[in-house]
Amino acid sequence: MALSNVLQSLTRVRHLFSSHTPLCACALVNSSIHIRGYAKKAAAKGKGKGMVKDVLQGPEVCKDPVRLTSHAVGVNIYKQGEDPLLKAKEEYPAWLFELDLGPPKKLFELDPESHEYWKRLRKEHIWRFNKLHKGKKI
Repeated sequence: MALSNVLQSLTRVRHLFSSHTPLCACALVNSSIHIRGYAKKAAAKGKGKGMVKDVLQGPEVCKDPVRLTSHAVGVNIYKQGEDPLLKAKEEYPAWLFELDLGPPKKLFELDPESHEYWKRLRKEHIWRFNKLHKGKKI
């Protein structure tokens, strides 16, 4: 009796959804009358197997020696405009040429009475704490 009801409802559903007959049959046999469809597959964007990865390109490198010695190449942050011209050394402030551009000084090289010493000491303590507690839950 129940099988005949299922078959009758299957024929009604089959006429409505002729392209989804196998799917509807599975839904009717396994449970009551439910029509299920599959979700549309999302389009892959550069991840996964077989996908071509987008290669990041950096800025163009200037190799012209005349332009490198006359302009501050790469200083212009805007899309439009030119890089500024370099000025004479006398037009820049004196402190600009006194900046220490080397690697940061070690803790023992700094004066304990200076602000830089205490900033460096705090950084090293944070680095040590992070290294000791790496992978541990606090």
